[in-house]
Amino acid sequence: MIRDRGSIKWTAMMLPEHVELLRQWAKEDHHKKKPELDEQRLEELNQLIQLSFHEKKELIFTYYQHHTFHQIKGYVIDINRLSGKLRILAENEKKELGLDVIVDIEEGERV
Repeated sequence: MIRDRGSIKWTAMMLPEHVELLRQWAKEDHHKKKPELDEQRLEELNQLIQLSFHEKKELIFTYYQHHTFHQIKGYVIDINRLSGKLRILAENEKKELGLDVIVDIEEGERV
């Protein structure tokens, strides 16, 4: 019976630096890329942000952070254009979200 140990048998012949680089490469292989938004989509997102701010409408924000996508559900309570940040009230706590990391906004339920 042949017992194949996979990559374990090769690491003995590699320098520790090479093993570390292979591990880092495997981790980076699962990273997702941030999509580029066109002007029309940015305008749609801006309109949804304004709607949420003025009418307290709950939205689902999808944002890109640490090479993956995250979601937060809430409504906009403050827009700071100088720093490029939104303050969102989500689940009775305030969170700050950068405008440059937002990749999608969907309509949620009314608060």
